[in-house]
Amino acid sequence: MKKLILILSVVVGAIQLTSAQAGSGFGIKGGLNYSSNGNYISSIGEQIKHPDRNVGFHLGVFGKFGSKIYLKTEAMYTQTNSSYNHKDFLVQKVDAPVLVGFRLIGPLSVFAGPAFQLIIDSKLDDVKAEDRSEDITMGLNFGFAVNIRRIGIDLRYERGFNDYEMRFITNNGLDVATVDARSDQLILSVSFKL
Repeated sequence: MKKLILILSVVVGAIQLTSAQAGSGFGIKGGLNYSSNGNYISSIGEQIKHPDRNVGFHLGVFGKFGSKIYLKTEAMYTQTNSSYNHKDFLVQKVDAPVLVGFRLIGPLSVFAGPAFQLIIDSKLDDVKAEDRSEDITMGLNFGFAVNIRRIGIDLRYERGFNDYEMRFITNNGLDVATVDARSDQLILSVSFKL
């Protein structure tokens, strides 16, 4: 009988622990981005040699609406850093994902949706982009999240729907580099519901 009471107590406690994050609300979030130019899978060998070259960060706010099935919108400042032909490629942007999620069991949920991106600035070894193909692009985010009380952790993959080319003129106009700034990313976030 004592074991049954203990098991019921643990189950009720777990349900209460996860239900605090289940509803609608607003909050703040931040985390790390691991980006790649070109094909993410084929370039993984180069990234493993110098993992610090591809790490960026993001900070922002979110709004979540719903419980079992939910809509989550985010607005984040993002800075990505990656290597392109042995040069540092830095991009500063505003990301705005619109995600639809489904709570699977307890604190675990999955989500997917479009991610809109506005490039603010980009540099290739401290040389600013001379020309950009567009200012706003669209991609896809999908991943999973774990939410316990007010704290959430999510891991997602992002891929652009189209290329976003930037042209850099370096070496006193002798070299021209064209870079796809809509890189693949793995994004790890921690959020706090206010």
